[in-house]
Amino acid sequence: MYKTVPHSQSLMPHLHLQDLTKHFPGVTAVQSLWLEVQAGEILALLGPSGCGKSTTLQMIAGVVQPDSGTITLDGQILNRVPPERRDIALVLQRGLLFPHLTVGENVAFGLKMRGVGRAEREEKAIAMLLQVQLEGFAQRKPSELSGGQAQRVALARSLIIHPKLLLLDEPLSALDANLREEMQDLILRLQAQTGVTMLIVTHDQAEAVVMSQRIALMFDGCLRQVDTPEQIYQQPCDETVARFMGGVNFFAAEAHGRQWTLSTDLTLLSEYDHHGSIQVTIRPEQIQVFTEGRSQANTLPATVIANRFTGTQRRLTLAIAPELTLQAWVTPTQDFQIGQSVWAYLPPTALWYFPHSIVPHPVQVS
Repeated sequence: MYKTVPHSQSLMPHLHLQDLTKHFPGVTAVQSLWLEVQAGEILALLGPSGCGKSTTLQMIAGVVQPDSGTITLDGQILNRVPPERRDIALVLQRGLLFPHLTVGENVAFGLKMRGVGRAEREEKAIAMLLQVQLEGFAQRKPSELSGGQAQRVALARSLIIHPKLLLLDEPLSALDANLREEMQDLILRLQAQTGVTMLIVTHDQAEAVVMSQRIALMFDGCLRQVDTPEQIYQQPCDETVARFMGGVNFFAAEAHGRQWTLSTDLTLLSEYDHHGSIQVTIRPEQIQVFTEGRSQANTLPATVIANRFTGTQRRLTLAIAPELTLQAWVTPTQDFQIGQSVWAYLPPTALWYFPHSIVPHPVQVS
């Protein structure tokens, strides 16, 4: 995939959201949101439906006005700047192309609004259509395009004006799986070529992980965690984040340094030092399953009580103790019988925890 490196050495963030808040009748859509995005970075604003991510995007674009807080782009406060003067491009879930214009005219529309001459804008539109793999489509009408083609046109129309910031609001959710993967690759390739700063709104965890260099995860109008996909995936800040990112294994333990004692009196070793009551989690794909025991710490006897073949995985349910079952996702070639005795290895580096005393709260991120 094409992931450019953000210019993190810049002293001033490219986009700075400071204490951003938006209320609608009976609901607070966004609450005291702080977020910085560096020039050239791809950041995914991820969260469940209704968490406030699209409202945040609309405030940045100027479609919705914040009740309080500031939006700054390259040092300029945008709160009172009209949308057409923000140097920001927005691509929505559906392209919303002008039906009476040709594809070429749609792509060149932003240049026309900027006073670019007809010959120059037509030349640039044809070049941009070539970049989005729609060579020869300039004279077609939007009604002649497939969903994926329409999104490519919308993307070309946004990039041709060289915006300071490209906002994408669920841009691929209306496409089928194969088209979605093709568009992900295309968007990342174009971003690598242009260096445009991108903010992508999505409710799809896999899409956020594939598309972004950092993820800003929202729940109930507040940012819960902002980090790299790897950190959010492997070291979520709390159980809510872990479950949203696909976590399925959670169990209580008492931590004594790096030795964690489970309620079943089993003991696990971890690379993380803590003292007190904790909630432990481990990704199901990180658990290794063997048919023979090994003289290795964190190797626990288990019984296979479920085995589901998914094509790319076998999803096992393992009974470790009467009150402890774990999900383990192994390769499809590893087949086990229901009731079979096996050994489950939980690597110390894969174990993560949440102190019971931590209460989720909004975060201020820079």
